[in-house]
Amino acid sequence: MKKVMLKTSLGVAVALASSQLLASGFALNEQSISSMGTGFAGRSSSADDASTVFGNPAGMSRLKREQITVGGAAVIAKSDISGRGSNLGGETDGDMVPLVGVPMGYYVKPIDDHWSVGFGVYVPFGLVTDYGSDDAARYWGKKSHVEVVTFQPTISYAFNDKVSIGFGPTINRIKGELGSSLINPFTPGRNDGEVKIKGDDTAVGYNIGILVQATDSTRIGLTYHSMVDYKLEGKTRVSTPLIGPFNGNKFDATLKIKTPESVDLSVTHELDDQWTLYAGSTWTRWSRLKDITVQNDVPAPLAGSAFQTITEEQNWHDTWAHAIGASYKVNKEWVLRTGFTVDQSPTNNHDRSPRIPTGDRKVFSLGAGWSPNEDMTIDVAYSYLWEEDTKVNQVSATKGSYQAKYENSAHGVGASLTYRF
Repeated sequence: MKKVMLKTSLGVAVALASSQLLASGFALNEQSISSMGTGFAGRSSSADDASTVFGNPAGMSRLKREQITVGGAAVIAKSDISGRGSNLGGETDGDMVPLVGVPMGYYVKPIDDHWSVGFGVYVPFGLVTDYGSDDAARYWGKKSHVEVVTFQPTISYAFNDKVSIGFGPTINRIKGELGSSLINPFTPGRNDGEVKIKGDDTAVGYNIGILVQATDSTRIGLTYHSMVDYKLEGKTRVSTPLIGPFNGNKFDATLKIKTPESVDLSVTHELDDQWTLYAGSTWTRWSRLKDITVQNDVPAPLAGSAFQTITEEQNWHDTWAHAIGASYKVNKEWVLRTGFTVDQSPTNNHDRSPRIPTGDRKVFSLGAGWSPNEDMTIDVAYSYLWEEDTKVNQVSATKGSYQAKYENSAHGVGASLTYRF
């Protein structure tokens, strides 16, 4: 049984990623450790290993040997929260994001001089936040744990040694656990009720890319990641602080949400035998997210109640992320990487909530690749993210008010293994 949404957790549907994860909105960047080392600059033009299945499926044509890449990243986030908090009381605790892990795995096999096939499993979106039972933000989003896992079979075709294209349908599985506190109208801030939900759905999208060897030393890549349209159908569960018609009940619910399309344009330039430069820009169509509307099928005696149709304004805007990077080949075994990224936030000052209290961000990255032989490469990467200070100022007739300033930062570490057969 699929379960979704409820009255006080609308923002969760939007917050498919923690504000501290290394991309804006609810997108994740951690699909490649080799790309992570350069701040994801050149993601659609590098094609260094099998993770190009995500970065640019056309890049599989550059991989002349069958290979597999597996790895993972971890994000250690920190939020300094200050300000008034809630008018209903509660502590202001910055430890709202636990340690987050992001796995990935890819396989590529060349068929002949033109065709290659492959597949990938990765996490393009995700959220983990937990404010706790006594936190001032619990009415606006006590707990959120949502992830999207994508499986992508992929094919590429090289017209010649200059131009190749690639395509892969994506099968996307979304699931999560969400919860919020409900206010006791007689003793606000004490003896709260609670709402808990679990949900899942599967939807299909696609990724498509082109890779051009413009000169002997310069490659240009363009990748389009499609919008994915989800429809979740399931149940809402409400445990109110008082005995009443909603207490302990479940209601059928329907929620529609679209994850946005994005376009990545990258350039990789081999300056000489040792130095390689990278640059890239990514546009994401977050403006699709104007609001979230949930339809709950409540019985006739309760029709017209606040639980029947719930809408929360979001009014997100499109964003750009820009990155530059470089790598230095020390010798046959070692390559060192670095990168710098600036990434816009899609939120606005009026509608920003504790679910995603995020602002524009900057990311500094370091990485290294070690190839003890021609068959194996181990990549590691580290990123440090810091955001501009952001403010949340929300007022609701049912949840009181919440005012706070967030100072967010995060450390990201990752490692992957590529083995060539």
